[in-house]
Amino acid sequence: MAYRVFVDGHEGTTGLRIHEYLAARADIELLVIDSDKRKDAAERKRLLNAADVAFLCLPDAAAKEAVALIDNSSTCVIDASTAHRTQAGWAFGLPELASDQRAKLRATKRIANPGCHASAFILALRPLVDAGLVPVNARISCNSITGYSGGGKTMIAQYEAGGDAKLNSPRPYALTLTHKHQPEMAAHTGLAHAPLFQPIVGPFYKGLAVNVGKFNFAANGRAIAADATDGYVKIIADAKTDKILGAQILGHNAGELISEVVAHMEYGGSAEDLARTIHAHPTMSESVKEAALAVSKSALHAL
Repeated sequence: MAYRVFVDGHEGTTGLRIHEYLAARADIELLVIDSDKRKDAAERKRLLNAADVAFLCLPDAAAKEAVALIDNSSTCVIDASTAHRTQAGWAFGLPELASDQRAKLRATKRIANPGCHASAFILALRPLVDAGLVPVNARISCNSITGYSGGGKTMIAQYEAGGDAKLNSPRPYALTLTHKHQPEMAAHTGLAHAPLFQPIVGPFYKGLAVNVGKFNFAANGRAIAADATDGYVKIIADAKTDKILGAQILGHNAGELISEVVAHMEYGGSAEDLARTIHAHPTMSESVKEAALAVSKSALHAL
């Protein structure tokens, strides 16, 4: 028997993609609302209650209204908005959150889909908080980059029209530091304080295929001589163009070493450009060169 699925808001960016995915499945019967009845509460209520699973791809207020229309206890609701991500009675849709989270998701009829920025932050911090390695009262800062598809139809049209040089580089937004993902970033990590969070939109539609090069200081001669072998350099580059997208350096002189990577990023340099740059020997900066070489699996002294 096919499951009946209704996507409330299927003409929006998120809803349209979910609708397209599900339409290709033979085991799902899609319930579709007529375009002229998208705002008809009675018709929406009929379809929401007729569905085995209802996806809500709506603004927060509209998502809450949609839930209020459902009186069929068998309808499973998956809400893509931020409306219910920290609300009691809703399971947070991140199976890896805790050992019992999958069981909670299987047992509930109310699932709040996690935010894109929040997912990576929670998956990184939750195990550290649970293990006591990060204090509950820690003040955390972070940033996160996303593709422009997350900005909806207006932003997609802006980027795909071309001709605006300002859109060629990553752009920070939510500069008031009150992004809507912050409550769930605190609630589902166990942190007492929401992080100081800076989201960024990049000049790509969605997702990134990347190559990562990592070099441990334990293989660097100067680090060994200075007894500073803890740490590493990590370089992240676009898998297709080799353009450097970011870097992470942990350990001795990290604050100084990162400036070289930033300089290459400023002109759109590639991991190969960085790897071909001459570095004095013996220096800690050779670790940056080695990490850049490691992007193409060409590191000379990797452990």
